[in-house]
Amino acid sequence: MSKLEFFKLKTREEVLALYHRFSPVGAEEVDLAGALGRVLARAVPAPEDAPPFPRASMDGYGVRAVDTFGASVGAPQYLEIKGEVPMGAVPDRPAGPGEALRVPTGAMLPPGADAVVMVEYTAEHPDGTLEVRRPVAPGENVLQPGEDVGRGEVLFPAGSLLRPQDLGLLAALGVTRLNVHRRPRVAILSSGDEIVPLHQQPQGGQVRDSNAPLAAAQVAQWGGMPTLLGIVADDFSALKNALAAALAAADLILISGGSSVGARDLTLEAIKALAGAEVLVHGVALRPGKPTILAAIGQPPLPLLGLPGHPASAAVVMEVLGRPLLARLAGLGASQSWGGEVMALLSRNLAGASGREDYVRVRLRREGESLWADPVLGPSGLLSPLVKSDGLVMIPLGVEGLLRGETVTVRLFY
Repeated sequence: MSKLEFFKLKTREEVLALYHRFSPVGAEEVDLAGALGRVLARAVPAPEDAPPFPRASMDGYGVRAVDTFGASVGAPQYLEIKGEVPMGAVPDRPAGPGEALRVPTGAMLPPGADAVVMVEYTAEHPDGTLEVRRPVAPGENVLQPGEDVGRGEVLFPAGSLLRPQDLGLLAALGVTRLNVHRRPRVAILSSGDEIVPLHQQPQGGQVRDSNAPLAAAQVAQWGGMPTLLGIVADDFSALKNALAAALAAADLILISGGSSVGARDLTLEAIKALAGAEVLVHGVALRPGKPTILAAIGQPPLPLLGLPGHPASAAVVMEVLGRPLLARLAGLGASQSWGGEVMALLSRNLAGASGREDYVRVRLRREGESLWADPVLGPSGLLSPLVKSDGLVMIPLGVEGLLRGETVTVRLFY
């Protein structure tokens, strides 16, 4: 690929459109207790109704609604109290005409009763009669069988990301095992003669490897299983061998550095030398993140994402392109993903990047009732602006800039 080809940049949308070539990873069964944050590989239908029986939704009395019609404070209706329904027990008798049974919230409604009159609208008399001062309609203050979930109803389709409340519903229905996608295995490499391991003191011209730990943390936060494979020198054979070894135990390869058009950047050539490799992208219309590589290797194709060497650039590319790629591999449906967004007011004018989609780091600040996004500016080689930020604001391709006071979408890091 020539330098001229490098400058034929693909847009973010064009890159994302290529992800259909990569299939979600395989499935496994897990216990309900270990299913938080996992992605369903198979839809889950409700095995039973919830609730399974008519339940009182208020403390009160199980009655036939017709026996309360016309009741008021000035002209109450009187019913005969015939006992109570204990929690967790089946009623030992029905509620007949003109009768009432005490029922606590959550108890089974006695046969014959079709409503619950709240205790606040009643009074018990010493002779065992119940004074009802307000009528109830059939079904009032009662949860009907299947009202929450009906037997056979699809609770969660394939591709659903399971949340705590989802596990609560599954537990209520007795679902203990789930078919979920494996966590994608992500092999992470750093390249460059100037990069040294974290435990090593850098010498002149050297820097510690921050890209790999940062990418590994992002992968773990988004549900993947990162493996750090170390640093590879700027050597064609070393790069090729390291990438080939990573293929054997990964669903995705991340390699940072060596993706620009410099004389010593050999990553692209090493990728192209791998059996069955196809370079899909070399250069994306992003700022920061222009020198990004996407390749497909082998059959079925395994994705490789080449990240820029500058830490902030690599982090932004992971947010913008790496996160959706990992979501694709994890089996996430189109309507769900990791992370969130908030709307905020931009606190200063921002100029866009000519010919590129621009991602600006911002810190969120609340002032009165308004949420403001303060740009945190700095070169892509610096990490501290990233640390001081809560998320990213995107200036679209072809837009000259954004104005102070404009409402923007902030893509959150967390």
